[in-house]
Amino acid sequence: MFLESASLLQCLEYRLLFGNMMMLDETLTFILAGGAGSRLQPLTSDRAKPAVPFGGKYRIIDFTLANCLHSDLRRILVLTQYKSHSLQKHLRDGWSIFNPELGEFITTIPAQMRRGIGWYDGTADAIYQNLYLVERSGARYVLILSGDHIYRMDYAPLIQSHVESNGIATIACMEADLEEAKSYGVMRVDENQRIYDFQEKPESPHALADQPDKALVSMGIYVFSIEQLKEVLEKDAEDENSTHDFGKDILPDMIKNHSVHAYRFGGAEGRVSQDHYWKDVGTIDSFYDANMDLLKSIPPLNLYQDDWPIRTYQSQTPPARTVPGESGTEGIFINSIVAGGTIISGGNISHSVIFKNAFVDDDAFVENSILFDGVHIGKNARINQCIIEKRVVIPDGEEIGYDLEKDKKRFQVTEKGIIVIPKDQKF
Repeated sequence: MFLESASLLQCLEYRLLFGNMMMLDETLTFILAGGAGSRLQPLTSDRAKPAVPFGGKYRIIDFTLANCLHSDLRRILVLTQYKSHSLQKHLRDGWSIFNPELGEFITTIPAQMRRGIGWYDGTADAIYQNLYLVERSGARYVLILSGDHIYRMDYAPLIQSHVESNGIATIACMEADLEEAKSYGVMRVDENQRIYDFQEKPESPHALADQPDKALVSMGIYVFSIEQLKEVLEKDAEDENSTHDFGKDILPDMIKNHSVHAYRFGGAEGRVSQDHYWKDVGTIDSFYDANMDLLKSIPPLNLYQDDWPIRTYQSQTPPARTVPGESGTEGIFINSIVAGGTIISGGNISHSVIFKNAFVDDDAFVENSILFDGVHIGKNARINQCIIEKRVVIPDGEEIGYDLEKDKKRFQVTEKGIIVIPKDQKF
């Protein structure tokens, strides 16, 4: 009897596993990576937003791609547009890992003007212009992701939820404070998680019934059944008044006329240890905050999580090291992320994120800052609350971040007082 029960259990587990594999094989993934990223200027002056460095060694898009990799999604189209060279180079160098002979790929797709002479004009139009790829893929489902969010998520339970709901679309969602919710699509759902109302960036978001200080917001992650997706995109393309955006146009219309369901992020499902962290790093302040989150004693997003590592391109660099400077002062760093190739020569680093090949010279002090690749901090310089672009050389004795009125005359300073020093900065 025990053997029969064990065999039945194994059979059920096999069928479940086989079913999930088939479901994922029948899913085509789009990553939207073509936005101009104007709110991240000057970090996006020469690169697309998903290619902006993050966390000491990664690019922003690595988090979405790592989610796809660990979710067993191996057919991925990255839709590019503005300043895409850096992003394409990163995908080539760091993500050429799938086997095309097995039907696996990560492929960049620029606007090809197959349905007109225009570039991608909105998130929905980007998918519409590539419907021919959807049709020839043989897929049954389309997963649409953004390439500029920082989070861990197993997409398999999301897709499974969509299949079981028998709806035409499923939207991943999470709870957010009411003030924060004003920046996102806000939805209301019934007891079966069917969405009956969706508003894009409302001035007065609807609060959750059981949490009056919270609202349910869209994460910009969508699953569609292909036939219905084609139908709504073709209808939207003919609407001259549409902005061709999923949040503003497609989803509100679909919810009025079809069955669209919500999927709550951060549940117990999936193969990743849940940290419930999701961050849209679309502004300088949010980008800075997300990097600083990594330095908390218990970070809300743990980069050292063994069961869901974040993959990236890793250049060949020697280990980071500290060394006494000319004055004999020891180089030190406290509560910081320090990448390979960095040398702290008698300098001091505190609560900062340092990318590869940086150099901090004698008696220099860097705190609460982010230094991109190859930044050189001169002797006796003092740096606070700065984001410094690649290969910038800060002169000896320079002070930045201690007199904001003075800094505003020379640099871009955000509402929260974060100073951004671009690549071509001259001192």
